[in-house]
Amino acid sequence: MYDIETLHEATSVDDAVKALAADPQAIVIAGGTDVLVDIRSGKKAGAHLVSIHGLSDELDGVSLAKDGTVEIGPLTWFHHVTTSPIVQKTVATLGEACDTPGGPQLRVSGTIGGNVCTAATSGDAASTLLAYGALLDVLSVRGKRTIPIEEWYTGPGKSVRQHDELLVGIRIPKKNYEGFTGYYFKYGKRRALEIATMGCCCLVKLAGDKSTIADIRLAFGVAGPTPLRATKAEDGVRGLSVAEAAERIGELAQADTHPRDSWRASKEFRLQLIKEMSKRSLIEAARKGGADI
Repeated sequence: MYDIETLHEATSVDDAVKALAADPQAIVIAGGTDVLVDIRSGKKAGAHLVSIHGLSDELDGVSLAKDGTVEIGPLTWFHHVTTSPIVQKTVATLGEACDTPGGPQLRVSGTIGGNVCTAATSGDAASTLLAYGALLDVLSVRGKRTIPIEEWYTGPGKSVRQHDELLVGIRIPKKNYEGFTGYYFKYGKRRALEIATMGCCCLVKLAGDKSTIADIRLAFGVAGPTPLRATKAEDGVRGLSVAEAAERIGELAQADTHPRDSWRASKEFRLQLIKEMSKRSLIEAARKGGADI
């Protein structure tokens, strides 16, 4: 049974933000793949829900702005992100990451916006959006603001989004994806229906010789209390040959991350995953860009 005290079905984005402002206990629900689980388990019993499920006209879909910015509505299903021709041509690695959560049923009900707002470090879209430097637009009755994803996460399951703010847009600027090829590596004990034990996204931009790392972005999920960029590791291999970078990046990434012990995996095992997944992800990303390795 689901212990739900109130349910407000928003008729528009403006209606949704007004409902959030009016009820300090209100919780946004879209696909419900996280919220309903928490309600059923008792974590959010007696919930006051504001449903945005019916706002597809305003919050669903993928588009490409005139300046090349990829714009993704937060109500877009994982499956629709994966299969979007725009995503496949511009931020293909995000599409690959969105093809890994849960199983087929979850991917046609779970939304990318919900994955961001849940703020779990294990979220499959989280590390990839971080690598792409996504911009998150939130709206409240006070107005609209844009939050760089680097500033979004504040702790396990926590973000800077205020209670009365609604995520209304996810944007990836052209400069953050142009020339990059990438690879998302998810490690779990099984191939599907699994929360990531470790997630790693590596984006690589090769120099003209196709053998030198001109630029790189390396991001992880479950390597710390929040998704994180391994910026020191990036700095340590930028300008190296792909082969040299592949040998160095693992240890650099280990020093740049902060995994912990949990019932899913020990800290030591996660550190080994970070080392190996960094190397493999860099190699695969470089291969997609034309490197011969």
